[in-house]
Amino acid sequence: MRWQLYKKDPRFIFLSLIFLAVLLPWLPLGASSNYILRILTTAVLYMILALGLNIVPGFTGLLDLGYVGFYGIGAYTSGLLSIHYDLSLWVILPLAALNGALWGTLLGAPTLRLTGDYFAIVTFGFSELVVLLLRNELWLTRGPMGLPGIPPPSIFGHPLTHDWEFFYLILLLLMIVLLVVTRLQDSRLGRAWFAIREDEIAAQCCGVNLIRYKVTAFAISASIGAMGGAFYAKWFKFIHPDMFKFWESILILCLIVFGGMGSIAGTMLGALILIPLSEVLRAVLPQGLFNARYLIYGLVLVLMMRWRPEGLVPFERAQAKKAKLARERLEI
Repeated sequence: MRWQLYKKDPRFIFLSLIFLAVLLPWLPLGASSNYILRILTTAVLYMILALGLNIVPGFTGLLDLGYVGFYGIGAYTSGLLSIHYDLSLWVILPLAALNGALWGTLLGAPTLRLTGDYFAIVTFGFSELVVLLLRNELWLTRGPMGLPGIPPPSIFGHPLTHDWEFFYLILLLLMIVLLVVTRLQDSRLGRAWFAIREDEIAAQCCGVNLIRYKVTAFAISASIGAMGGAFYAKWFKFIHPDMFKFWESILILCLIVFGGMGSIAGTMLGALILIPLSEVLRAVLPQGLFNARYLIYGLVLVLMMRWRPEGLVPFERAQAKKAKLARERLEI
């Protein structure tokens, strides 16, 4: 009963997040409180990135392996605008989102006629191209030297310097993104995306313009990823091209698969579990074997595909389809 309320009333999610935001920074966490807040801030950031990526493979059914490219574009947009023009975060965030949407449209318009592996290869190439540009365009990005000295964000003239302040800020951004994604899922646009995901030919026969709706999904997904990158640059105060390598796209995709492809709640739960797991493995594994966490991630996903292929929180349309098949078998 409670889970049904959770799925049908998105306000429950917002109230839970507000309660967590007010309570968590003031819990008696001891000397490790700042460390725990940084881990949770990272987890919430990856929730935003996963929600953005989920629009393309989860809602529309397209495998996007280049999402980290938009993440990097947003980060460098934020860093460059902050250093050279000293713009406010509330100006930088929409500008980064617009820049990400522009690049998403430029990439999506000519390539979304491709399907399956061909589309995935093109998106992978885009992410590698972005990293090469960030590394080699020294006049703009400083290349391998990175981009240091990014000023922290400020609210009403007060610069944010404490971990709990960034935690509140990223939770606010998460609630905004969650509201947008939830409304999109239940809108006419969302229904068209799910129709494309289930059967492109049937959707086209029903009057769905495949290219237009796919490009729209790609642009919105890219804008959310760029906005997450803009926050990351202001929070970390230093960015480098190596921070936006292909592994980040795979990690975000793993969060979606682990939580439940197409499921908003599952995507958030996947980030909340797998991102802190990395820090747990850092403490458990010997220093020389820290990269073995990738093998552990792979093992977790293989076990998930074996025992629960629909993810931790299955998408409700998939559940309805399974229930319908079960009823048909009983009738037979």
